[in-house]
Amino acid sequence: MAMSAVEPKVEAGRPLRPGPARSPLRSIFDSHEVLLAGIILAAGAVLSIASPHFLNRDNIHALFLGFSAESIVAIGMAILLVSGGFDLSVGSTMALTGTITAMALKAGIPVVACIPIGLAVGGAVGLANGLVIARVRINPFITTLGTMGIARGLLLVITGGDQIIDLPDSFNGIGQKTILGIQLPIIISVVLVLAFDALLRKSKFLRQNYYIGGNEKAAYLCGIPVDRMKIFNYTLMGLLAATAGIIYTARYGSTSATAGVGLELKVITAVVIGGASLTGGEGTILGAFLGALLIGLIADALTLLGVNVYWNDVVTGSALLVAVLIDTLNKRRKGLL
Repeated sequence: MAMSAVEPKVEAGRPLRPGPARSPLRSIFDSHEVLLAGIILAAGAVLSIASPHFLNRDNIHALFLGFSAESIVAIGMAILLVSGGFDLSVGSTMALTGTITAMALKAGIPVVACIPIGLAVGGAVGLANGLVIARVRINPFITTLGTMGIARGLLLVITGGDQIIDLPDSFNGIGQKTILGIQLPIIISVVLVLAFDALLRKSKFLRQNYYIGGNEKAAYLCGIPVDRMKIFNYTLMGLLAATAGIIYTARYGSTSATAGVGLELKVITAVVIGGASLTGGEGTILGAFLGALLIGLIADALTLLGVNVYWNDVVTGSALLVAVLIDTLNKRRKGLL
């Protein structure tokens, strides 16, 4: 049966259910992204009063630069969560690809060739995850947890835990150059977020993930190639993690064996705060970006207010639990659980 003949109607990334008509104004204010943006603006206003340094241009620039890599990874994680999956290996993949790229550079390989090498490594990790999950039917938690250990272990084996430093300026410029005073990682992350958000909302290909996440069996019966979509999603996740790893390495001009540790928690938290559901079928990339911005804003606030940096993980973990609790309660209220 052709998918177009039975394609469900969706709005703003969520299957439509019968209900009373809503005015356009009410629809706008029901938007999760608008609510999240309002929370961010309110928090920013409070911070600007609490700290005179918050609205400083350098601080705002540092805030966006700090979560630029996370926002790139959040693109792929949002797509995975929409489809009912997730990936715990993103931090290790990011670190491994950055290191492989740096090693290729130190071996004298030109920058234009090293970047595809790093992307290929990330894509291969994602492809392996997708094949195991879609074909072997091992659940995403076990699969990506295993991949996380393998990637981090390989990183330590090939580097001995040492840094790779003194990378060429032609490569470092990817993470350090500015355009109109804005550092390239910020520009790259915003462009990717806007592009993939539009694709996830409008393109028939990526919107299939909402149907898979909503009801995988029904999606298969409707003619959606579920396994191929899963493999594509995880491969894309690997490529985006590799992109973040290359940009992160170029930004600092060196590698680190601890790069990306805990990234998966931050990214999943950002995507869930942004409106995605751990049960699949809901979420947007713009929402994930705003979730990452909110987490970055909280971390920046703790720094400006002189709070111990180790509280960041406590806040991030708490934010994830609260977001999941709210999502669960909403589903129970709607009779979906």
